[in-house]
Formats: sequence, structure tokens, C-alpha cells
Amino acid sequence: MKTTRINIFLFVLILILVIGSACQGVKPESQTPPPGSSASQQPTEISVLDSGTATSSPPTHTSQPTQVSLTETKTPTPSLDTKIASIRSFLEGQSAVGLVSGSVLIAQGGVPIFQEAYGFANLNPEVPNRVDTKFNLGSLDKMFTAVAILQLVEEGKITLSDPISTYLLNYPLPEFAKQATTHQLLMHTSGLGNYFNSPSYLEKNAQIRSLQDYFVLFANEPPLFEPGSEYGYSNSGFIVLGLIIEAVSGQNYYAYVQDHIFTPSNMENTACFELDAGIPNLALGYTTFDWDGNDTNQVSANNSMLPMRGGSAGGGYSTAPDLLSFGNALLADQLLSPDSTTLLLKGKIQIADGVQYAYGFYDQHIGGQRRIGHGGGFPGICSIFSIYPDLDLTVIILSNQDHTCVEVNDFIIETLIIGDE
Repeated sequence: MKTTRINIFLFVLILILVIGSACQGVKPESQTPPPGSSASQQPTEISVLDSGTATSSPPTHTSQPTQVSLTETKTPTPSLDTKIASIRSFLEGQSAVGLVSGSVLIAQGGVPIFQEAYGFANLNPEVPNRVDTKFNLGSLDKMFTAVAILQLVEEGKITLSDPISTYLLNYPLPEFAKQATTHQLLMHTSGLGNYFNSPSYLEKNAQIRSLQDYFVLFANEPPLFEPGSEYGYSNSGFIVLGLIIEAVSGQNYYAYVQDHIFTPSNMENTACFELDAGIPNLALGYTTFDWDGNDTNQVSANNSMLPMRGGSAGGGYSTAPDLLSFGNALLADQLLSPDSTTLLLKGKIQIADGVQYAYGFYDQHIGGQRRIGHGGGFPGICSIFSIYPDLDLTVIILSNQDHTCVEVNDFIIETLIIGDE
């Protein structure tokens, strides 16, 4: 049963992140943590690879320009308006047959040029999704956790090269806590696994309301590999990061990210809402999968699989406009110093062909364009947050279905990012 749960969770997650089957067992190119405690330090230098989603290498432009005769004609490049119209038509067609349910936002220069909602936040009774509907983010919360860690690094309260034991004095596995560092937790190379695979998760998920409630699910589990020796995507590792934030800041995780990330970014509809708190305009997730990974071909709500409250690894709620505000604040260096923002977003370990992991963000190239962001996946949850900095484009897709955001994302990439190649 445990292996089955690992497989279904990683299947859904890897599908959303579009990184193939390379999430586990990848040898890191560099495990040297950034020196010192200052966030102005330079990130580990790793060569930037090409696309992670069926794209070709960026052109090197080493040859001479092609000479074009005066009589030669070229097919005009579609305008941005034409591309957006194509995306709108695609989404309307997919929605008409029930293949899209969620919120899609595209922004240029930090300003929305497309934002629409499709499908239903609740099927019984039918409640349409809205642009400001709050969707479960899945693993997008890891971005907030990573920003919080680097904020505390800037304050001198955390050193990235220090082990867990520096901050969590009573960690149940003291030898492991002396080895695994904050740097490794941020990069998924600590050796910790996934709390969803705990045999008691389904017994306790309805009672989870704090990071400590997550921690007890895996606190005594030995690491899957020696810290720093491999890459292994770890939700448990980001719970430990949340506990470190609580230990050094004097606030619980939820209050910290509210005060230091959500409020400064004007994110008014973002939080780890408790599912029994009666929060309005919250999308209910719908899935055809059961907990063991079987596709039942019957749509059902996913609430019995969710923790009562999300945490530092995922499960919070937000809206597409709020996430745009977060991206805008991050790129404007309103949450971190410019050097810390660079450190946060720079890929540090190759995890698949053309894909690197930074700190709570993926760093990859698609169609010759850099993409930074993250994805989130779980039965009934599908989310993708992407920034294309050189194009000044942000793409946000939030869905309360299993994996339809992947098809939407692929179409947007083909239309906006690589359509002119």
C-alpha cells in the first residue's frame, strides 16, 4: 500500500511539473552550500540547460545572417492579440466538453492581458468558478516557504550551510539533524521523503492543523539516502523548513507568511485555510482517482484525502490575481534584496534534461526562453505558476481537476512561447 501511494502521488506531481520520471535518484551536480549566512552570496553556478517539455535547444546564432532578396516574402508573425484569441478559443472549447475547470491568467509587464474562469467550484449545487475563486495550490506554497527562509537569512537568523540541529534542538533523529542542512532541504537533497506515504496519514489527515501535526507523520522515519548525495522531491523536507521558520522567527508559519509575504504583496485571498472554517468562494477539488492510484472513472470530491489545513509544503489556497501580485512583488525585489532574489531563483541542481531546481522554484528553458516557477499536483488539484522574465510574461493556471492544467499549459507554451520559432 505504501509503495502504491508513493507511485500515485509522484505520478500526479511529476505530470504537473512536466519533468518526466527524473524526480528521484538524480545525482546532484553540486552540493556545496552557499558560503556564510548572507543572502548576498553568489548562487552555485550550474550551466543552464534547455527545455524540460519537448523543446529544442536555444539557437546559438554563431553563423552569419541569412541574406534575403528584395522580392522574398515572409509569413507575418501572429500578433499578441491573435495569440490570446487562439488561447481563448481553445479554453472555451475545452470547457464546453468539461476538460477545463479553473482560472487562467496571463500577464505582460505585470498587468493581466487575459484572465478568465471556467467550470465549477462546486458541482452539487453547481457554483461557477470565478476569477477570484480560491483554489488549492498544491506545492506552490513551497515558493512562499523558500522566500521566507531567505528573508530570515537576510536578517542573520538562518545560515544556509547550518544543519537542522542548529534550529531544531530536539529533532528525533539527532545524527540526521546534524548532517542535513537548510540548503539541502531547499533543494530536495536532504534525504527526507513524503509524509503522504505515512501509514497513518489517512487516519490523521482530518486532524492536521499545524506543522507539528505533519511532523509526527515522519519525524522518526530515517532518511531515504545520505543527505546531499541525491535529489528526491520531498514534502517532508519543506515541513521541516516551516518548523525552522517558526523556531527562529517566534511566529507560527501561517502568521509569518501572512505578515512578511502575503500582506506586503497585497495578496488578500491567500492563506492555508482550515477546510471546516466555512471560507467563502473556495473551490472543491474533483478527481477520478482513489487513494491507491486507481482511476475509477467516476468524479468525486477530494476532501477526504486532504489535510484539514495546508502547510509549508503545500495545500494553501490562493487566486490567480493574488499569485500575479506575488510574482510582481518578487521580481520588483519587494520581498527580498536583488541578490537574494537571484539566489532564490537560480537553478542549482540538474534534475532532468533541461530542468534545474533552485530554492522552491524550478529554473528551466523552454523554446529558448527561461521559465521560473513551480507546479502543484494532487488528486483534484492542478496548478502551474510560470514567469518568463525575458518576455515579461506571467502565466498562472489553477484547476480543481486532476491534471487538465497540463494540457492548458502546453497549449499556452506552444502559442505564446515557441509558436514563432
